[in-house]
Amino acid sequence: LVDLITQKALFFENDTVKEGPIPEELQELVEIHREKMVEAAAETDDELTIKYLEGEELTQEEIVQGLRQGTLAGKIFPVLCGSAVLNKGASQLLDAMVNYLPSPLDRPAVKAEALPDNDEVMLECDNQQPLVAQAFKTVADPFVGKLTYFRVYRGQLSSDGNVYNVNREKSERVGQVFIPRGKVQIPAEAVIAGDIGAVAKLQETSTGDTLCLDKDNCVLLPALEFLEPSYSVALTAKSKGDEDKLSTGLSRLMEEDPTLTLRKDAESRELIVSGMGDVHIDVMVDRLKRKFGVEVLTATPSVPYRETLRKPVRIEGRHKKQTGGHGQFGHVWLEMEPLPEGGGFVFEEKIFGGAVPKQYIPAVEKGVREAMEEGIVAGFPVVDIKVTLVDGSFHPVDSSEMAFKIAASLAFKKGAEEARPAILEPVMNLEVTVPDSFMGDVMGDLNAKRGRILGLEPQGSFQVIKAQAPLAELLRYAIDLRSLTQGRGSFTMSFDHYEEVPARTAEEIAARVSKEKEQA
Repeated sequence: LVDLITQKALFFENDTVKEGPIPEELQELVEIHREKMVEAAAETDDELTIKYLEGEELTQEEIVQGLRQGTLAGKIFPVLCGSAVLNKGASQLLDAMVNYLPSPLDRPAVKAEALPDNDEVMLECDNQQPLVAQAFKTVADPFVGKLTYFRVYRGQLSSDGNVYNVNREKSERVGQVFIPRGKVQIPAEAVIAGDIGAVAKLQETSTGDTLCLDKDNCVLLPALEFLEPSYSVALTAKSKGDEDKLSTGLSRLMEEDPTLTLRKDAESRELIVSGMGDVHIDVMVDRLKRKFGVEVLTATPSVPYRETLRKPVRIEGRHKKQTGGHGQFGHVWLEMEPLPEGGGFVFEEKIFGGAVPKQYIPAVEKGVREAMEEGIVAGFPVVDIKVTLVDGSFHPVDSSEMAFKIAASLAFKKGAEEARPAILEPVMNLEVTVPDSFMGDVMGDLNAKRGRILGLEPQGSFQVIKAQAPLAELLRYAIDLRSLTQGRGSFTMSFDHYEEVPARTAEEIAARVSKEKEQA
């Protein structure tokens, strides 16, 4: 990296940074961009402008001063580069935040609600007023346990006192408060307005909660807003004996990071963890290993395909088995027909004259339902169909609930094969925000993913692409989009509907499922 202000090159070697002269091949480029930066800094202040126009050199302090004024006015946007994963440029970023971004005293008053009347109140950064703070992060500290980080917007949060959690409507006892300085926690008597502090072992407080002085001075800050997760993996512990430790570790990490979500898929039985991208998930996996001693395997989550029928059929199912003693006999006629999307499953009976005794009809429905769960083409649950029991016969001795359940299951499987079965896939709504210059590449990629472009919406120098695409094509879209847009694209995704997959895709899915079953 080259620092245009100090005109020094920064060389990163492992965890150390060394300053040195700018490489000769970069000298000309550095001079061009430094001149542009100095000119922009000078334009923010009359005295600096005069000095610049008179041909005098601006000092480093004056350049920083000009850049700060321009940043606060919203006219300059400092750009830095680096990599958090490789720990390159992080220190320079922190220095730039101190140098250029507004302090709590520079920002306007913060809007909040005074309770119980929900009146709007503006919070000035004043440590003489009653306390208003917000918990913005929770971590599991190996020495002190649960550690809550908070920002004080007004007043001060003192050690060894009480606070009132407005969101939970409960008082909390506060022990020693700390000022965090990197990994070090510095004990303090109080944390004042505008500063960030930490306190251990708050039992009731979670990320986003507002803390006030007491119940008589309740002010509610706006809730913290988190983006929806955009990348998911299926997690399994490498060792079966670590499953309990994995569960504990994940619950602790989710408490620390609300942008991580966890769910157990009822169909695939997979443990699905979702986050903001592959790097986010990689960091979580590394923390599980370091903090909780759990090594995990990650895999692409299974797509929740469904199956359905496209043609009505009438089909017979008969189950007859004769052994020593009582035999087994069940006989049914079923009418099967497709329903519109979202129709679910409807079962009816139109039996006349007791062809199938009433006590066996629930067994017929159960047999159909069990067969539906097993699928037809590739073993996925069948949806959006209506099955009607229209006829059948029974034996006064050999018929039983089990016999009719088997007969119904056989009828359904045979009828489904004749009813033009189809595989359905989930289709997602997408809103992809990208710079204008990448719009063509992103739209081309969406088309290649069997997507449909629904519209475009300009947003300054960006475009919001509204589209629909199958979930199966989007499982790694966070990575794909980052690659296509040099990390400048973002997207949100939500389920919209199920849709029949193309014939070739259906064949590929069925072949893959069959192969997986053989290998299992």
